[in-house]
Amino acid sequence: MFASDVLAGRVAIVTGGGTGLGRAIAVELARAGCAVGIVSRDPAHRQHGLDAVREVGGVGAEASCDIREADQVAAAFDAIESALGPVSLLINNAAANFPVLASATSPNAWRAVNRIVVDGTFFCSQELHRRSVANGLDGSIVNIVATQAFTGGPGMTHASAAKAAVVNMTKSLAVEWAPDGVRVNAIAPGLFPHEEMRDDLKALRTSGADVDATRAPAMRLGERREIGWAATWLCSPFASFITGHTLVVDGANWLRRDFVMPPFTPIETQLTNVLRPKD
Repeated sequence: MFASDVLAGRVAIVTGGGTGLGRAIAVELARAGCAVGIVSRDPAHRQHGLDAVREVGGVGAEASCDIREADQVAAAFDAIESALGPVSLLINNAAANFPVLASATSPNAWRAVNRIVVDGTFFCSQELHRRSVANGLDGSIVNIVATQAFTGGPGMTHASAAKAAVVNMTKSLAVEWAPDGVRVNAIAPGLFPHEEMRDDLKALRTSGADVDATRAPAMRLGERREIGWAATWLCSPFASFITGHTLVVDGANWLRRDFVMPPFTPIETQLTNVLRPKD
């Protein structure tokens, strides 16, 4: 999509950059000339992301990090900067979600999702801002959210509430950090299936991609590289006056409404039928 040097000389960190959309974003950043740091708790995931970056001719490094812990975030930035140079781009992609009824959500489940999504996004963003200002570099942060942040997410109250917090955080930080030259935006992806999806999330899909595609007005599923392109654009000079914005990339799916809505099935019934199907 871009010239191979549009991000030359820049260094990005992609949290959760070893699988799924995170890896796709890391690859497209690398295609645009950016050096990419892959940050994750899982060493195998980190290696997968690093291999993907190198396969397209990119330069990368990896670092272990639990983004819920601010000291580990700082250490991961140190490691990536030691290998690649000053970091000025950040993709907050790491997240946690799983289908569960609100009435059955345990305190630990609630805290785990919110700590990864909300705390992790904030700690990483704060670290990027601090270093960009110290190094005299313009910075760009892209938070990966979800359209559930706008509509609510029955069956995933914990995750949708956390993503809504990140959408709000995106706007707040954009205003605070604009004078420092640090832009903060978000992307809300639509249906982008990938092989690393967990079984419980796959179970909420239909039996085939062809059927899933008919659920979006665009009549197709998203290609992971399209999220990579969107993130690369938001990090690039072509989006230099854009901050505080959430870009929805979903083929108009979240806006779809029928004149007469189909019969409603309670969320408890949906999850029971999908996750614990009857014989």
